[in-house]
Amino acid sequence: MAASVWKRCVTAAVKVKCLSPSFSARRWLLSAAYTDTKVWESREKEPLNLALLANNMDRTYDRNLPVSSLTVSRFVDTISSQEEVNQAEYYLYKFRHSPNCWYLRDWTIHSWIRQCLKYGVKEKALHTLKNKVQYGIFPDDFTFNLLIDSYIKDGDFKSACSVVEEVMLQEAFDLSSTQILSLYALASYLATRPQLAVSEERMLGASLLLCGMKQENSVGLSAQLLGNALLGKVEMSKGIHALFKGMPLSWERGYLSRALAVMEGVAAASEDVKLSKDSLDYMNDLLQELSSSSDSKSSGEESAGEEVKKENPVDEEDEAEQANLPQYVSRFKELCSRLESEGKVDSASFLAAGTALAQQNMAAAEKPDLELYKSNMPAWEAERKQLIQREKELRKQAEQEKQEKLAAQAAAEQQGMRAEQ
Repeated sequence: MAASVWKRCVTAAVKVKCLSPSFSARRWLLSAAYTDTKVWESREKEPLNLALLANNMDRTYDRNLPVSSLTVSRFVDTISSQEEVNQAEYYLYKFRHSPNCWYLRDWTIHSWIRQCLKYGVKEKALHTLKNKVQYGIFPDDFTFNLLIDSYIKDGDFKSACSVVEEVMLQEAFDLSSTQILSLYALASYLATRPQLAVSEERMLGASLLLCGMKQENSVGLSAQLLGNALLGKVEMSKGIHALFKGMPLSWERGYLSRALAVMEGVAAASEDVKLSKDSLDYMNDLLQELSSSSDSKSSGEESAGEEVKKENPVDEEDEAEQANLPQYVSRFKELCSRLESEGKVDSASFLAAGTALAQQNMAAAEKPDLELYKSNMPAWEAERKQLIQREKELRKQAEQEKQEKLAAQAAAEQQGMRAEQ
């Protein structure tokens, strides 16, 4: 089903690519200024030995003492090879499972992602991101953008969407640049005609919906339509509880109804907004698939139906929502006719529209990101120096206490010797 619909996306995207010379230059991706490492690499660095740092952390952990966030930061900053990236992954894991786990610094997370990109091991960055609870990797929007953009440039849209899904789970669609990159990655992945499992439809649908809600334009509305449609399919087949658990989604039933509400809103809108034809075709195919599935359930296969219910129990309210499917199909056809008659259907594909959005708006969206990043750098450096100063004070205090303890022991020994005499 997905293959038949999104084949048209690929064809349309190829046509746009041939007509637009900017595609070859990839101007619609993040600019060189955005991804440039000079500002980051120009930071003041401490001359440290990675082996000594590793040995120090191992000894500290062996004594059941906590390693400082500054030590972990130093280790990540000192990485100089792929092998050392693997070592850093281990120490990030160890730190996350230590008493100091809450104190992993923002700049350490940023540095970790940059080091993975620098040494060609993006999969390590993605692994720690997807297993964020185990590694403590919760990047900021700017860092997310660097990773998404890197996968887009490589043409690995599935991994780019995996990053977007993490943005969705962290509800971090705050920057316009993140929204544009995410929508482009999602559209590009769908254009590859992936065969989606239910769990993938759930994640992809949520990403499309939540990101689309941030963009008040044709691309955002098409994304909302697709997102609600995918989530509605999961709701119809598995029930609402299988949908929102562990997701930043509403538990209110009726995602297909909300997809129709998007169509109705576009039809009634006075401004020039449209829905892409392929997104409407996608929902049409989805409704047909659900209708066929509903018919087959009602006509027989009781034993199979009982097994499905055991694995994915649905309650009475879920069944009531499923009973609304014929009404949704009828309403969808009516709204499609209305959209067509009012010229609210865009012949360009969702991917082509997302690409145009990136070309037109990315340059302006980058500016505030870069300004914020450059203002964060001094703040991060000031915090790092404060930690270094605090570390020196603690070492001095510890050394003083040690000397006082040794002096007291020596005095006690002398007093003991005098008493014996």
